[in-house]
Amino acid sequence: QVQLVESGGGSVQAGDSLRLSCTASGNNVWQYALAWFRQAPGKGREFVAIVSRSGGNSYYADPVKGRFTISRDNAKNTVYLQMNSLTPEDTAVYYCGADRSYRLRYSNEELNEVEFWGQGTQVSVSS
Repeated sequence: QVQLVESGGGSVQAGDSLRLSCTASGNNVWQYALAWFRQAPGKGREFVAIVSRSGGNSYYADPVKGRFTISRDNAKNTVYLQMNSLTPEDTAVYYCGADRSYRLRYSNEELNEVEFWGQGTQVSVSS
């Protein structure tokens, strides 16, 4: 069992930056790739970024490439999402997920393969 707790969300203006954190606890956290997802009002949950078990590999969804950076500190069991140049389109609830597989895309079916989810943290970007 793995518990995930996100923090760092808030309300910012377009062009600002935020850093989200997700701290994992429980058994064998090292066995999981850790990923960020987001869900905007009225939309489905979408993949944002993923980092491998070691932290050596990462992958990003096209809308955030070049603006967001995912990183992982295994000593602290924490994954971060540095978000720069935020736009109103980034407004969403951001969720951390733990997946035994390092995936480069998430269909609805693959979202069901994410074993553990955090409770989410709200990010609101105004123009």
